Amino acid sequence: MSSPPGLTAANAATAPGNSSGGNASMTSARNPLLLLLLLALANFMQVLDLTIANVSLPAITGDLGAAPSQGAWIVTSFAAACAITIPLTGWLSDRFGQVRIFCAATVLFTLASFLCGIAWSLPSLIACRVLQGAAAGFMIPLSQALMLNNYPAEKRGMALSIWTMTATVAPIVGPILGGWITDNYHWRWIFFLNVPVGIFASLALWALLKERETPLLRRPLDRVGLALLVIWVGSLQVLLDKGNELDWFNSAFIVVLAVIAAFGFALFLAWELTGGHPIVDLSLFLQRNFRTGVLVLTVSFAVLLAMHVILPLWVQTQLGYTAQWAGYVLAPGGIMGVLLAPLVGRQMRRIDPRFFASIACLVFALHCFARAQLDTGADFLSLALPQLLMGIATAMFFAPMISISLGGIEPLKVARASSLQNFVRQMSGSFGTALAVAFWDRREIMHRAQLAEHLGSGSPAAAEHAARLEAAGMSPVQVLGHFESILTREAYMLATNDFFWVCGWSLLALLPLIWLARPPFSAGTVPAAE
Repeated sequence: MSSPPGLTAANAATAPGNSSGGNASMTSARNPLLLLLLLALANFMQVLDLTIANVSLPAITGDLGAAPSQGAWIVTSFAAACAITIPLTGWLSDRFGQVRIFCAATVLFTLASFLCGIAWSLPSLIACRVLQGAAAGFMIPLSQALMLNNYPAEKRGMALSIWTMTATVAPIVGPILGGWITDNYHWRWIFFLNVPVGIFASLALWALLKERETPLLRRPLDRVGLALLVIWVGSLQVLLDKGNELDWFNSAFIVVLAVIAAFGFALFLAWELTGGHPIVDLSLFLQRNFRTGVLVLTVSFAVLLAMHVILPLWVQTQLGYTAQWAGYVLAPGGIMGVLLAPLVGRQMRRIDPRFFASIACLVFALHCFARAQLDTGADFLSLALPQLLMGIATAMFFAPMISISLGGIEPLKVARASSLQNFVRQMSGSFGTALAVAFWDRREIMHRAQLAEHLGSGSPAAAEHAARLEAAGMSPVQVLGHFESILTREAYMLATNDFFWVCGWSLLALLPLIWLARPPFSAGTVPAAE
């Protein structure tokens, strides 16, 4: 295998931990099981922090003397910083080494978590969340790259399945754990919880991998590309997070952000395609499997993350569930996924990953169509049991699709490919969530208007029900409030059904795209033919 641009024979041979001229990453590390557990633990920790603070926002803002509406910045700041630093991972890991950057990012994440826990005001907490999100952005793709480059080839499928499940289970555990800690202890402990975990993971990973550092590439820093990246990603992330709250383009603030994001993205794309040393390696999209895998992962992640937002939001706002019980509704999916992930992983070398992913799309769609049949009388089991289908599909989908997307990627480019893949997926998740909430709210308005029109047209059943309520002692105002409550509840139920129908058909539409990919489907192999 020839050295990539910027890697001379001399520095390839003398790179730390690479005495064989760049082939160290092709063999398995010592204690691969311990390596997998440590990488999964670090990945779980940072993904958990995407959601663990959400349910604690009222307690945090109240304790820090801030307005409730300002609490959203605690989540937005983390997500925006994470989205910005993910694409930088490839350049930094080439320049300083994957192991060094990952361990340094884990230490930085741990320090930022401690600072979040001792924050004395909302601005200080937001600043620390930016630091925490920036570190998390490096940890996401590098944990994946280190696992693929240091795990036995015959067991990478199982390892990838287990790694993927940590990212799937963490958003489910986050609200449950965050709610429990806030209710029983103090919100600061949701951040302090990361400190011992981060210290242990960083020290253990350094001890395990310090002799296996990747070759160093002295590529110049694309400062213009970096500046444009910060501008358009930051603007877009804030736009997506605040858009629904500010009524989208009826707000001058959102319009300005949209213009900045669109103009910044156009300049960024032009610069990266023509620059000599782009900070984001867009040439990876020339490989069939990578662009196919990224496209499928982008759409699916947007849809699935949207479902993980709308379902808990619906059961909490309309069915009276607490944040913890909303988490319990989602929990069966995580449990089933964890149980099946190793089984799927062991079969990935024998069974075409496209087959796994296709079956998963069918099961995902079945789950969505089952959800679309729910009504306002649904009990806990009716809400929780369909999540078993979600868990089955998740275990069969993400690891095979990641394997497909990285098929044909040279080992030295895995970090770049993983960072680009995760960046696109992160942005798609933000898009999916924002669009889902907007769709859900607008469908509720439409259904509410239709139901109100039906009631106002002299419905005998409505008139009879109103008469019974007044006979029972309710005033006309109370009767009107009662009907308003029913209208809202039923309108959101119909909007939720509409949402799941759209999700189901969107996931089914991915089936033909999956089969555009061509073998081989593992990193380090010959690129797929165009």
